Amino acid sequence: MTAHRTLRVVATGPLSTLQDLGRPGWFASGVGVSGAADRGSHALANRLVGNVATAASIECLLGGLELHAASAATLAVTGAPAPITVDGTPMGHSTVIHLTAGQTLRLGMAEAGLRVYVAVRGGFDVEAVLGSRSRDTLSGIGPEPLSAGVDLAIGSESDRPSPVDVAPVPVITTAPVIAHVMLGPREDWFADPDDLFVGRWEISEHTDRVGARLIRNPGFPSLIRLNDKELPTEGMPLGAIQVPPSGEPVVFLADHPITGGYPVIGTVVDDDLDSLAQARPGQSIIFRPVPGGRARHQQLDPQLDEDKQTP
Repeated sequence: MTAHRTLRVVATGPLSTLQDLGRPGWFASGVGVSGAADRGSHALANRLVGNVATAASIECLLGGLELHAASAATLAVTGAPAPITVDGTPMGHSTVIHLTAGQTLRLGMAEAGLRVYVAVRGGFDVEAVLGSRSRDTLSGIGPEPLSAGVDLAIGSESDRPSPVDVAPVPVITTAPVIAHVMLGPREDWFADPDDLFVGRWEISEHTDRVGARLIRNPGFPSLIRLNDKELPTEGMPLGAIQVPPSGEPVVFLADHPITGGYPVIGTVVDDDLDSLAQARPGQSIIFRPVPGGRARHQQLDPQLDEDKQTP
């Protein structure tokens, strides 16, 4: 019988979890989608090693991950540009990396961006929960966060060839992130909802996979709510900008709650969410309105199975 191929986790960095594209279709049961926060980087890592986009990858916060190959393995590292070495030899970002048995891949700490993705050819073969190998940090569903000493089984390699050896990707920097917003559905709860688009906001140190928490840069107007009441609970989409009574918005990311009672002033368009998920504490966010765009009342997550959505 063929022995299982494995990668041993030597170090995890601040936080490393397994992620795929999430578990759509469980909204009516109270379970969110979750999945990779930066879906583009996750998909690219899988593409580089010849996996389907739904294969599980490791999402590592900032860097610091170390993986020891018990057997030969083919990997790719994308997302935040953390330095990569194999047994001390520097490796390229967004390239195909071949490890032989006994070699160790190490990630340094990224100077820009927030999340690094590591894919292995064959995918990480862990038990799926409700059809997904993603860790939902809000609900606690899915595989446990990685810890040192854990052996990660590698799935069977497909017959798909890796189409590329290196991929040109947008450079992730600490420059301000531009996020386009569809206003509504609760903009009428604010004295001047257009204050969202004035000047810059800043990512708080309390940001996580649930949401990008924002604070106001000095000199710019805060969002002033007309009252401090809560709405009846309503559906919350990925990218919703929810505003608690403090006036400091939270942009919902991969592990966001599926319902909430604070007013949603607008929703960040899907194309800008990967960049927002890579914004790190202290980085500036500039919101821009989508011309003529407005979020519909009780908008639900577009990734979900519409047959299982409830208003």
